[in-house]
Amino acid sequence: MVAIDGTSASGKSTNAKMVARALGYVYVDTGAMYRTLAWHCLQKGINIHDPKAVAGVCRRWKTSLESVTEDLLHVRLLVDGYAPEKEIRSNETSAAVSHVAAVPKVRDWMKKLQQSCIQFGNLVMEGRDIGTNIFPETDFKFWLDANLEERSRRREAEGVSENLAARDQRDSQRAAAPLMVPLGAVKINNSGQTPEQTCAAILAVIRERLAQREAPRS
Repeated sequence: MVAIDGTSASGKSTNAKMVARALGYVYVDTGAMYRTLAWHCLQKGINIHDPKAVAGVCRRWKTSLESVTEDLLHVRLLVDGYAPEKEIRSNETSAAVSHVAAVPKVRDWMKKLQQSCIQFGNLVMEGRDIGTNIFPETDFKFWLDANLEERSRRREAEGVSENLAARDQRDSQRAAAPLMVPLGAVKINNSGQTPEQTCAAILAVIRERLAQREAPRS
């Protein structure tokens, strides 16, 4: 189980996919799960600023997980049998997701869902609290970050307008599973790095630790 956490636009998704592909593991984007809930709330006209209303959605909506192979083996969250993809990357959903994710009961619900992904095999899971809250016991924790200017540029290149500084502040100050560096995580600031360079650094650590596990003890 590999946990890749970090700030918004720090390269979590890109590198988690590359690492999963290199290791033959299953990729899990937990941020997409929160985005799916935010999208669903917007679709149903739920007030995203009302924690009780948002928590109530988790008790009512019909969801399921499935493992699919497109360009990569990954897990996705379905709502009523449908997996929204482009919809959850819209500016509207991006603006709503941090409000939805701050609700403690939502995080409790998501924690159980995300931990259940282990049924699909060895995972590379990326998000904001994987190494602190979802799988804190894993030996493979990574924290990615980059300077604000570069992260903003990456978001703009994706066609998404998002106030990353405000997002970081909301995520860091929320009461439930706040954004923070996991204990024992390898920290990588990838400002100025290519995804290939960051991925290589992550894989080097993983392979070294796996080799140490397999080495015969004298």
